[in-house]
Amino acid sequence: MTRPVVIIGSGPAGWAAAIYTARANLKPLVIEGAITEENRLQGTLPLGQLNLTTEVENYPGFPAGDVTSYVRSALPETRFDGLQEHIGHGITGPELLFLMRQQAENFGTEIMTDDVVDVDLSKRPFVMKTLEGQTIEAHSVIIATGARANYLGLPSEDKLKNRGVSACAVCDGALPRFRNKPLVVVGGGDSAMEEASYLTKFGSKVYIVHRRDAFRASKIMADRTLANPKIEVKWNSVVEEVLGTPKEGVTGVRLRNVVDEKSEELAASGYFCAIGHTPNTAFLKGQIAINEKGYILWQKPFRTWTNIEGVFAAGDVADDYYRQAITAAGSGCMAALDAERWLAAQGHE
Repeated sequence: MTRPVVIIGSGPAGWAAAIYTARANLKPLVIEGAITEENRLQGTLPLGQLNLTTEVENYPGFPAGDVTSYVRSALPETRFDGLQEHIGHGITGPELLFLMRQQAENFGTEIMTDDVVDVDLSKRPFVMKTLEGQTIEAHSVIIATGARANYLGLPSEDKLKNRGVSACAVCDGALPRFRNKPLVVVGGGDSAMEEASYLTKFGSKVYIVHRRDAFRASKIMADRTLANPKIEVKWNSVVEEVLGTPKEGVTGVRLRNVVDEKSEELAASGYFCAIGHTPNTAFLKGQIAINEKGYILWQKPFRTWTNIEGVFAAGDVADDYYRQAITAAGSGCMAALDAERWLAAQGHE
């Protein structure tokens, strides 16, 4: 059986695309990703980056409050049981994603918990092969595999993720745990400058830790950062350990100076890694046009078309600029409408 549309990925973009294509009677299949140790270690488990986030304060429609009753009414009991520890302080990343997933299921979306490991986009119908040996054919494909944040790879980073360790200041910077507290940003490019400047709105002080004696960032961004009185740069330094416990969260970092090898500890309540993101496109094996950062290229502004007719891209896998849940969901809607219209033009119903 050749399916009208297959959606690869299960973050906000993937579920939004599923909701719209399902409501258009296109009977979408979502391949949400496999639950493997490899995916856990690299941050590519089902439901994407938002599933690794605790409080979500900036997704429209979910102000602070106790959402227990709503979540209980919307999700099956088995799903709700796994979320109980998060309930009671507004919406969380896992809750929001499970609600999106359920909404897609309610409209008839089929879901496969597996990884796409190989695709053939050279002819139609397109062919996908999965980790568990399934072969799937589709008239159209929506790629919504997202991008994973790069971390230094420290065990202490992994231990304290969502407990003060973050890779998105815009997502998390306004949370109570970071307000009026010293914060640490790791990196030396434009992203690190942006993260640090943004965090000065909330933190009492922001340290930038950079392993060299000069930033890689553009001069205007670097000059603006260095002129900010709330920012202090720790030059020629690397983070050896993020300090803290899962119970109390991040309490500081231990640095090592790469010139004199001296160690230093900084008190901090937040640690933001700003060393870039990696779009999840390796399985495409170069069949889709990408930009210099590795993100899928839209071929026309405000259209989710890729360079291959019938293949569309949505969410962070095609966005190296905004990388927000709301923009990902919006582009998922766009990809669904683009796919629906393309299928209709091809005579597929």
